[in-house]
Amino acid sequence: MGSPNFVDHVKIECRSGKGGAGSTHFYRGRSIPKGGPDGGDGGRGGHVILKANRNLWTLLHLRYSKHIFAENGKSGGSSRKHGAKGEDQIIEVPPGTVAKDADTGEVIGEVTEHQNEIVLLTGGRGGLGNDHFKSSTNQTPRYAQPGEPGQEQNIVLELKLLADVGLVGFPNAGKSTLLSVVSAAKPEIADYPFTTITPNLGMVAYRDNRSFVMADIPGIIEGAHLGKGIGLRFLRHIERNSVLLFMVPADVKSITSEYHILENELKKYNPELLDKERILAISKSDLLDDELKTWIQAELPKGMPFVFISSLANQGITELKDTIWKKLNPESL
Repeated sequence: MGSPNFVDHVKIECRSGKGGAGSTHFYRGRSIPKGGPDGGDGGRGGHVILKANRNLWTLLHLRYSKHIFAENGKSGGSSRKHGAKGEDQIIEVPPGTVAKDADTGEVIGEVTEHQNEIVLLTGGRGGLGNDHFKSSTNQTPRYAQPGEPGQEQNIVLELKLLADVGLVGFPNAGKSTLLSVVSAAKPEIADYPFTTITPNLGMVAYRDNRSFVMADIPGIIEGAHLGKGIGLRFLRHIERNSVLLFMVPADVKSITSEYHILENELKKYNPELLDKERILAISKSDLLDDELKTWIQAELPKGMPFVFISSLANQGITELKDTIWKKLNPESL
């Protein structure tokens, strides 16, 4: 996922199709010059549908599709023939995409699994032909219903990544390095803040051909819930993760203080995030001797599962995978 190609937020104008008009046709035949009404109904207008496609990872393909209009229904015909319905417009998006009303912010719906569909805007119903309006007192109705108008709405699509594990940490905590070590993902890595400016996903191989998905998400900073740094764009992506892996480097002044800052940012953004399973990984632990590890362990948050790791020295990685797997699959214990 190169940064120019990862798009997780788009705004589009959508319009469903107008229903086709009913027909006011009268039957005409060689021996029946003045037959009764036989106008058919109009066709339904096309829907605008949101559909999940697991082969998509970003909303990039919608960046320049600012207008998505479904086809209008066709008018009814003679001999009670129904007009063709308008073609639906299907918007394919990655699983984990949420649709919102752009004006009110109200959530319209979301698709979380492959092939999930929701109708964003329904097409207008086709009008009834004059055949429906004949009666004993009006045998030649010269009117029919027009089709119903379609719906029009500005819609915002937001992608929230679907991953088993989300990496939470300040810039330069070693999240990208860890992902590059445990998976085939190749995130950009450098020794300056905000190297990662777009999320990266990696498939982590585990024992017995099992696996789980890990997401490296841009680093958080204090005040992210207010939009500082990469702010809300970062926080949105961890809402879908089953386990949050907090990463704090061993060379900071206080591991516990940094952890609590990260925890507080999640709480202010969405308190429900703290209901997720959490693990603390102390990165760059190759800098520590056993005495320092014992001292750090004594000050860590009580009851928090923790692992000392070093991605570069490949220390603690197997133990970390085991800890993550136990959190993801408690029933297997």
